[in-house]
Amino acid sequence: MNDAVLAQTTNINPGLAAIGYGLGAIGPGIGVGLIFAAVINSTARQPEMRGKLQTMGYSTFVLSEVLALIGIVVYFIASTK
Repeated sequence: MNDAVLAQTTNINPGLAAIGYGLGAIGPGIGVGLIFAAVINSTARQPEMRGKLQTMGYSTFVLSEVLALIGIVVYFIASTK
């Protein structure tokens, strides 16, 4: 290819990476909502289990948020190339 054709090409990779991260963040967002909805419902049914339910809720929240953090790291890696 000559230089004029190479100069006209654009890199759409950062835009696609942003769309991909946006779509990838939907899953952890829904997951966090479901996790805490379950914790609230379970606490309402059995108040004496509140401590254990909160511990399980926060630990699964962390696991769900790790997916979002991995997604943003992949976004930055893809957008810099």
